[in-house]
Amino acid sequence: MNIMQLLLFGGGVMALLVIGYMLVAGPSAAKAGNRRLQAVRFRHSDSADTKMESQLKKAIASRKPKTFKVAGSGSRGEALAIRLDRTGKGWTVTQYLYTSLGLSAAIAVLIYLRSGAAFLALGIGAVIGFGLPHMMVGFFVKRRTTKFTVKFPDAIELLVRGLRSGLPVTETLAVVATELPGPVGEEFKGIVERIKIGRTMEESLQETADRLDIPEFSFFCITLAIQRETGGNLAETLSNLADVLRKRSQMKLKIKAMSSESKASAYIVGALPFIVFFMIWWINPNYIGGFFEDDRLIATGLGGLVWMSIGAFIMAKMVSFEI
Repeated sequence: MNIMQLLLFGGGVMALLVIGYMLVAGPSAAKAGNRRLQAVRFRHSDSADTKMESQLKKAIASRKPKTFKVAGSGSRGEALAIRLDRTGKGWTVTQYLYTSLGLSAAIAVLIYLRSGAAFLALGIGAVIGFGLPHMMVGFFVKRRTTKFTVKFPDAIELLVRGLRSGLPVTETLAVVATELPGPVGEEFKGIVERIKIGRTMEESLQETADRLDIPEFSFFCITLAIQRETGGNLAETLSNLADVLRKRSQMKLKIKAMSSESKASAYIVGALPFIVFFMIWWINPNYIGGFFEDDRLIATGLGGLVWMSIGAFIMAKMVSFEI
């Protein structure tokens, strides 16, 4: 049995395992029970914050705006452009592709010069060349999203003070755009500019919400939309929303602190075998060179990579929590 037959056999076994797991697993009973308990708690709680959060979740679940197109649903290029725009760096799709191709070529040439295996060099070059930029973009998107969510309650409180002083909503949005620095000011500035050129406030807010894909900003858009339809004290509603968002942020920080030790252990356990392998290969290629020449060792190494990847994925799921 040659290397290609081994790879095809291993891929078939993995596909059967994945299909079997998907057929047997089904929906999680624990998650369904937690959702029912949360629904009961929302219905019978006397807390104003809990009722406010329940109303926001119901509004988001029931409101399906058909007049707006989901951001990035047109093509992969459009989705990539929106993802690059979320970084706030002004990167273009062309720059991203050229960087990925150049990095792939450099890594492939470097590995080929060290090992002499052309297919292995191309494979590792493609994985690193396209995976590393993707990870970097995700890192910058996450960092900008974190900065936005930290400052967003301050923006809502500034809106509340402007509304209580008698200013209309559009002028308070302009005040937030000029007073707050960082991602919050930039996004509100874009909203104000779209309103000035004739777009409605709901359309401008919805466009920003689709592009950012941040739950806190979606709560804000839903609150404004419901208030415009039903009326009521907008300043009081936004004040309650700001309090809910601050408590949500505090809960995220508490979960991050409680899970930091588990995350650090998962990172170390997942990265250590790869780091040790490449360090030994770089220092003494002959000692570990059989993994690039012997078919049996190549199949063993690829199988180990697959199982290590599955283990890293499982550990990442175990230490990630959603609110």
